[in-house]
Amino acid sequence: MMTMSTALITSRDPKGLQAVRMFEAAYDKSGLDDARAQRLNENGDELKKGLKELIERLSATNQFAREEVRSSYTYPSEYKGLKPIGVQVDILAGIFGLSLGYTSDYIEKVLPTLELPNGADGWFAIPSIDAVAKRFFTDVTDPDERYSRAVNLVIEKIAASRKLYNWREGKLDAKRLRQHVRTVQMLEAIAEKQQGDILIIPAQFGIRHRGRSVRRAREVFVANEFGLGAFAVGCMILTHPERLVRWEQLHMDCAGDEFAPGADGVFGRAPIFDFSGDGVEFSTRHVSLAYGCYGSVSGFLPQ
Repeated sequence: MMTMSTALITSRDPKGLQAVRMFEAAYDKSGLDDARAQRLNENGDELKKGLKELIERLSATNQFAREEVRSSYTYPSEYKGLKPIGVQVDILAGIFGLSLGYTSDYIEKVLPTLELPNGADGWFAIPSIDAVAKRFFTDVTDPDERYSRAVNLVIEKIAASRKLYNWREGKLDAKRLRQHVRTVQMLEAIAEKQQGDILIIPAQFGIRHRGRSVRRAREVFVANEFGLGAFAVGCMILTHPERLVRWEQLHMDCAGDEFAPGADGVFGRAPIFDFSGDGVEFSTRHVSLAYGCYGSVSGFLPQ
């Protein structure tokens, strides 16, 4: 498996210093007098937001750039935002029968020292695949098989709590479903620093990449960002069922997974969760398709 550097470049690194000098040059040529310079400083929050958006846009590749459409879809009004992290952990511990020990220590001692990464909606609780495997299918050692079983399990748990239509029932096996390599590596990096059954991960519920195809979203992920797959997204739905309640809302692409419908090694699709009629739907679609009512769910390395 290829390795991936997760080190982030700062303004003090050589490449960062080069960009800082560009800003300094542009500032010096702007012809600001004392009053305009003061107004710029007073609008510091807007300046930082604009610079952040500019940096993200100019640092992204042009690969699959045409696979973006305008979107005004948002989270449904019933969704009032993230539940407290302790509430999320309790819900998942109860559903999956997981331990709270190490996770509680992390929430109490480590989480308050961390800064929420740019682009994240907040902190989400997501069980580790290892913990779920030890609880439900101890005899399975193949990583892809364990993951596919975990996805089937979370779909069963959602279906036990509300109406769900699984259009890939019987086809979510290790030959057809796997995690994207970037997602595997990022989750491994997070698990190295968190020993609990339930991981605490900064994430966003899809709005950051609304209107983008899955493969375009993967192209524009920032260095500490990665797609979340059907298991993680399913757990986020379990803790926040009000996030998925109607058709006219932003639905979810699971950019952390790959799906090969023919079990032939051609992983050209990704899972989706949406809502249609009177229930949640689980299916897959091609990674090149861009719709305004879908957005890729992503996580971030904690900072």
